Amino acid sequence: MRHFLLLLAGLSVACLGSFAPSAHADGFVRADHQRIVDEKGNALILRGLGLGGWMVEEGYMMGLANLKAQHIFRHRISEVVGKQKTEQFYRSWRDNAVTRADIDAMAKWGFNSVRLPMHWQLFIKDGSGKDAPRDIVWNEEGFRRVDALIGWLKANHMYLILDLHAAPGGQGHDIAISDRNPSRPSLWNSDRNQAMMIALWSEIARRYKSEATIAGYDLLNEPNWGFQDEKDKGGCRETENRPLRDIYQRTIRAIRAIDTNHMLIIEGNCWGNNYAGILPIADRNTALSFHKYWTPTTQESIEPFLKLREQYDMPLWNGESGENNNDWYARAVALQEKNGIGWSWWPLKKMGAGNPLEIKANDNYNRLTAYLRGEGKKPTAKDAFAGLMQLATDSRYDRNVHHQGVVDTLMGPSRKSDATD
Repeated sequence: MRHFLLLLAGLSVACLGSFAPSAHADGFVRADHQRIVDEKGNALILRGLGLGGWMVEEGYMMGLANLKAQHIFRHRISEVVGKQKTEQFYRSWRDNAVTRADIDAMAKWGFNSVRLPMHWQLFIKDGSGKDAPRDIVWNEEGFRRVDALIGWLKANHMYLILDLHAAPGGQGHDIAISDRNPSRPSLWNSDRNQAMMIALWSEIARRYKSEATIAGYDLLNEPNWGFQDEKDKGGCRETENRPLRDIYQRTIRAIRAIDTNHMLIIEGNCWGNNYAGILPIADRNTALSFHKYWTPTTQESIEPFLKLREQYDMPLWNGESGENNNDWYARAVALQEKNGIGWSWWPLKKMGAGNPLEIKANDNYNRLTAYLRGEGKKPTAKDAFAGLMQLATDSRYDRNVHHQGVVDTLMGPSRKSDATD
């Protein structure tokens, strides 16, 4: 997510395969040339929030930017409280950090969609066999939580975008985003990891092919990898993106063999912004996602993506933006709304301000994080566990600090638009 983004003007492009275009999907959100339309064929501006931190925790969201990735945070707290209590904390966190109350509030505020960042390990329990996908053991917890989320969204007439945020092995050198462990094979260095990613999307397609609450499948969050030049860690100078193009091609084929209903969403390299070598897409029910952080809010800042939209006759969606101030938010949202681009702000809540909801840390948790940053003494296991469990409880909507000013800023342009319609 939020890492520096370089908009690559003059992107060179090459074809992504020759699979058959998907059939027209009546009753589902879909890509209609340069627009995203709803189930009735009306233009749809997706205005949403990302549930970052629920299934994938990045260190900075927990007050521990130094630890970066979730697996590091998990390991370090297990050294203090033990593995069993670490698992107990994570279960409580997932039970509390997103509930029906959060979705009800978003609907009340005026948002019409949610982007769910998924961690592959919440959906795949065991993929160690020799023959993926037939030997994969599915982790039902992830699917149960998706099912519950769908129910809450359906009750509020909202849409869901499923986002593979942490793919098997991890898809980038920016390890916090995808919980990548550099000591193990990445997504790009392992045929098995790639097979598991495709198998997971196939299973999602099998389970949800008839679920119209789901607006789209965001196939891979923010790839950042230099395939041609190892020194190009973020893939921002990549001119071909062949491995990325290939995994998109194979994933789309696998999904379309099962599900011709749902809109697909692809992201470029360089944290979702370098599309060189990836386009055009043969599947016509596909949208392009770009991510926008800390860049100017001028028309020129999104011009490269507008050109791609026109050239390839595909809709645009800003899958992530945020982590700034209200003045920037207002200008960024207005820019996108003016250009008919939907958006998903990052995230709904975290520790620290700048979002609609804020999770407050307790004293025991603060002592634990000080120790994990190398700034304090090691707390007792009892105190550390108490701090973690209190944090999980305080992640609930009714215990969050509410920043209505952020909500009003984000929804201001749409409210003005609705008033003039």
